[in-house]
Order: sequence, then structure tokens, then C-alpha cells
Amino acid sequence: MTNKDPLWITEADVVKLVSLRDAIPALERGLAQESTGQALNMAKTHASWNQDKSTLHAIGAVMEGNGVIGTKTWAHTPGGACPLLILFSSETGALLAVIEAFALGQMRTAGISGVATRWMAEQNADDMALIGTGKQAMAQVAGVFAVRSLKRLRVFSPNQANRVAFIDKARKQFPFEINEATSVEQAVQDASIVTLVTRAREPFLTSAMVKAGCHINAVGAITRERQEFTQDIFGRSNVIAVDSLDSVQRLSSEFIEQFGQDTVRWKQVQPLSALVARGTGRPSGTDLTLFKAMGMGLSDVSLGVEILAQARTAGAGRSIPAPVKAQARLV
Repeated sequence: MTNKDPLWITEADVVKLVSLRDAIPALERGLAQESTGQALNMAKTHASWNQDKSTLHAIGAVMEGNGVIGTKTWAHTPGGACPLLILFSSETGALLAVIEAFALGQMRTAGISGVATRWMAEQNADDMALIGTGKQAMAQVAGVFAVRSLKRLRVFSPNQANRVAFIDKARKQFPFEINEATSVEQAVQDASIVTLVTRAREPFLTSAMVKAGCHINAVGAITRERQEFTQDIFGRSNVIAVDSLDSVQRLSSEFIEQFGQDTVRWKQVQPLSALVARGTGRPSGTDLTLFKAMGMGLSDVSLGVEILAQARTAGAGRSIPAPVKAQARLV
């Protein structure tokens, strides 16, 4: 990065500069750096209030290979959120950019599922089940579609009105068949890719529901009180990968219940970066593959690096004054 004025990059700028299909290779570049030790995640942290209805989050990463460090913070509240990604020079600590990060967050969450699906699902997987129709759901479908030629999507969420509205909108976005399911079982029957993106507090996906050869993206349960799948899923999963092992070990009830404090058994769980670095894809004869995403700073910073580079090239963003130190008034 050059020592130019820092940029403020708006949501509109982000959408113009980078698409979800651009995000996937940018994420893979960040994961490749992590596999060689050139990138490092900051431990994810959060605090809750309002009877756990609101949460304050902070995540970040170091990307020495790009000379960039960054942190993203946001408050998730019933009234909304305003995530911001702040990028600094890893060499001088100078401010490089402030990026409005709602669209960025959608792309990194969907994009990391796309990366996992690319390396973990069967090459001919074309039948997807989606459980959950919230704010992240449409992007999750797009993330999978970016790496697999889907022919059919089945959608379930507990609220019929919500899922019908989602399906109507999705049919305008995607060229493949999209059907309503009236239960989890009906949605996942014979599906080769299953994506769970809910705020469920009780597990609802069981091993008996899922066919051999399926890949599962579990992306909704990112705090200790949430769960999406039952423990018998682990017994059939030949490959288990996560975006951030640290976050999974601290915050995923599903994984904590399965692996506890057993360091030997935790070795069954691989970082997604290791799969990307190997580049070998899904092993033949695999029953299930399971990917657990918690959200990690490296994903945000990887996209931030790409967005900033594109903004510099396109002359996008708004220059802002670099902060100038001032002596504090002590008396």
C-alpha cells in the first residue's frame, strides 16, 4: 500500500467495486496466507445486553503479506447494526481506510461458505437445501451457486409467510428450480448440499435426515446459546473444517459438546485454510463433510484489502484527513 490519504469507502462503493464472485478468490488468498503463517486472526470477542437480544462484536486480522492489519466492529441490535472495517498499515500503524461493512459482511459470510463448498462438496453436487430465510440466506445461496451449478433449491423456515416471500424473491434472482419445503426433513431429502443459517437454540438437523455424499454448511449458530445440528452428524463426517478453530472451541456449543477438552480428538477438526492450501478437494468415498463458520476477522480483512485495492485503482472512495496526534489535557 502507498502512503496516500486514508479513504472512507461507502456501502455503495463496496457494491460497485466487488461482487460475491470476486470475494471468493479474495478469501482464498487470505486463507492461503494463513496456511503459511503470513496471516493471523484476532480472537473474536463479543458482549451481550438487553437479555441477550443485542451483542457487541469485534474481530480482526493481521495480513503481513499485504502489509495490512484491520479490525471490524459492530453492534447487532433489534434496531439494526452499523458495521465498520478499519484498515491500518502493518508497518507504520497508519490509517488506510474505513469501510462501511454491511455488504462486505454479507459477501464474506456467503463467500466463505462458497470456498468451503468448492473444496468440500462433490464436484457434481447440484441439489441444495436451505434452512433459514433471514438476512444472510439469499447470499448463502449465491455463495454456493458461485462454485456449483445448482439445478434445484428447496427452502424451509418455520414461518411459512417468510419462506414463501423468500422463494418469490429467490426465483427472480436465480435460474434454477426453487421449491418450498414444509419441514426440515423434506428440504434436505437427497440434497447434496445443505446450508443451515438460522438463530435456532435447539438442534434440528439429524444424521438420519442427510444422504451419504452430502456437504453441510453450518453458519447460523455463532454464539454459545445456539445450535443447529445434532451430535450424530459428527460420527458420519469424514472431513470437518472450520473458519476459525479458536472461535469454534470457545463459542460453538455443538463442537464443545462433541470434543470438550480432548486435544487429541480436536485434531479431527481442520482449519479451512489447510484444505485450501492442499487444493485436493473432497476425498473419494466420503460420507459427509461438515463446515462450521463462526465469522472471522481474516475474512473481513481479506475482502477489505481487495476493496481498498480496487478503490485506489478506480479512484473511488472519499479521502479523509489522516489523524493527527494532539496532547491530552491532563489538568
